[in-house]
Amino acid sequence: MGGMMGFVALLIALGIGMFIYRQQFTGPGDITQGTGNPKAAINITGVKNDLLRMAQAERTYWATNSHYASLADLQASGDLAVDPSRGRDGYSYAATFDEQTFTITATYAGPTPNMPTISIDQTMQVSEQ
Repeated sequence: MGGMMGFVALLIALGIGMFIYRQQFTGPGDITQGTGNPKAAINITGVKNDLLRMAQAERTYWATNSHYASLADLQASGDLAVDPSRGRDGYSYAATFDEQTFTITATYAGPTPNMPTISIDQTMQVSEQ
């Protein structure tokens, strides 16, 4: 009987220890979706880096041609090494532009909920909606 009580006490102690470990090192269970997910955070960083490269390509193109261009034109001219048609982990890229301004937007259409739409413009400021 004493051995059984000791075993039950051990199981309770292990359960409490696992609960504390989970809360301390893995966080609450409800942040596994959206931007709280570590994989999503890595993907968002990659998208932001892609947008910065695309915006830099726009600025380079503008310096030589005095106007901005589509992402396809940037890639064809050699100013853009990133293939914008491939996207990144559920994100797709689109650009709107005229002679003096541009905005490149990364829109998410994947399975993870609550992912932001990310954009950059000629000021090189990245913003999330």
